[in-house]
Amino acid sequence: MSVFTPLARPELETFLAPYGLGRLLDFQGIAAGSENTNFFISLEKGEYVLTLVERGPVQEMPFFIELLDVLHDADLPVPYALRTTDGQALRELAGKPALLQPRLAGKHIKQANAQHCAQVGELLGHLHLATRDKILERKTDRGLDWMLEEGEKLMSHLGDEARDLLQTALQEIARHKAQILALPRANLHADLFRDNAMFEGTHLTGLIDFYNACSGPMLYDVAIALNDWCSDDAGVLDGQRARALLGAYAGLRPFTAGEAELWPTMLRVACVRFWLSRLIAAESFAGQDVLIHDPMEFQRRLAQRQQVSCSLPFAL
Repeated sequence: MSVFTPLARPELETFLAPYGLGRLLDFQGIAAGSENTNFFISLEKGEYVLTLVERGPVQEMPFFIELLDVLHDADLPVPYALRTTDGQALRELAGKPALLQPRLAGKHIKQANAQHCAQVGELLGHLHLATRDKILERKTDRGLDWMLEEGEKLMSHLGDEARDLLQTALQEIARHKAQILALPRANLHADLFRDNAMFEGTHLTGLIDFYNACSGPMLYDVAIALNDWCSDDAGVLDGQRARALLGAYAGLRPFTAGEAELWPTMLRVACVRFWLSRLIAAESFAGQDVLIHDPMEFQRRLAQRQQVSCSLPFAL
């Protein structure tokens, strides 16, 4: 279970009291997290999620709180930091920055269809439109420079085929770095995988886990989402799902000619980012009781993205 910081009931009750949400009925750790510690919290006045932030400096937390307030005010189905009765949103528990947020309805889905993908594309379009005219600046700590640096470090850990694949991708990133950074920008979720979206049937009820959110090229966010939602087990893109996601997104924010040109590159960049972060996690937490996502999944996807057949719709 990925609960890096266990909690005792008395300290949790003391922490929750200032929210005025009633007596603690139950709590349980959430096994799905791979970076932060999360608990489901049942109080007399409702269901909540408590997050202890394990990675990243505490000075970053006001960004996440403000971004979620902006998206909540735009009527998007996102969690947001609840305030105590004296107005505090960011607090400390067990020595870690801590946030209490409403628990969103719905559940994660494992098998996505075209309807799910259209909902994801539409939500991502609304998220970008809500922030592009007033971007909250935060540079990602896993951006292009990080990929180039960490990729070189990890090269010696890989077999010949994987090393060649990564080397080619890093050369492409270095070659197109300036163009990528010049693409249209907004705030990004930057981690819109199936385990970060909640559905009831085919209705998207919530988008969670914004702790990779940053400012950057909107196309990167689209590529991250599409690589997960529209891939089969072998990493091959499903054309029907891809068209549904891209069409729903473009119906809200049409793509530019520059984005259309860099689209295949961005799909590969998005694969590199998660391949590297998973390789690092697999080495860092080897032998520990922590959820580790399979790095090979993104190695396969990067291999598949050497040829990209799905183009962006309505490029202007």
